[in-house]
Amino acid sequence: MDKVMATAEEALADVADGRSFAVGGFGLSGVPEVLIGALYESGASGLTVVSNNCGVDGRGLGILLAAGRIARVTGSYIGENKEFARQYLAGELEVELTPQGTLAERLRAGGCGIPAFYTPAGVGTQVAEGGLPWRYAPDGSVAMASPPKEVRTFHGVDHILEHAITTDFALVRAARGDRHGNLVFHRAARNFNPLAAMAGHITVAEVEELVEPGALDPHDIHLPGVFVQRVVALTPEQAADKGIEKRTVRER
Repeated sequence: MDKVMATAEEALADVADGRSFAVGGFGLSGVPEVLIGALYESGASGLTVVSNNCGVDGRGLGILLAAGRIARVTGSYIGENKEFARQYLAGELEVELTPQGTLAERLRAGGCGIPAFYTPAGVGTQVAEGGLPWRYAPDGSVAMASPPKEVRTFHGVDHILEHAITTDFALVRAARGDRHGNLVFHRAARNFNPLAAMAGHITVAEVEELVEPGALDPHDIHLPGVFVQRVVALTPEQAADKGIEKRTVRER
């Protein structure tokens, strides 16, 4: 039951080329940066990543992207990462864009054993009809496009079929966690973290504060330990290192 690993590197020692990862975070909030750093140091490449966005230039998943380690991304947002856009438009990266709520539900469904579901999000657009560029050719033409999706009508409203997502690994960050893998997230850092954790066959959580079993009130636990296989306790310095995507300053 004690799932604590000595280091992030040890927690990811069995990672190999071509593996798939669900990664928590939204912008730079709740991003498992220590685990991402360990994944970078592992040298693994050809990775498939499922995440709301792909970090920013120089932080989060952006460091793996800049190193050419990521082959495919399923996400909702490209903005704030110029290298992401460059690789996508240059045909170096395969990208499946999906509505944000649909992405969240695809991850949750994967964790719950639900193979697919219907949603009205995307009806009447290329999300349903197909043709979204997944990969560009070097000359700018579309080398691979999204396929059309099944449409069914429920109560007079069209819905499209979306498939659940599961991955080989999931990387998440929590504010508190115990040795059994029960996790508590802090405010907005909760974002995609519980959903990503549910989708991974092997979920690794970095926690800012490690506590003993029984210290967390069951009513406060956001993600039960059944979804977490490995826990890495951060140092105070690692826990305090939190990036801010944009700083806004106004005159007083």
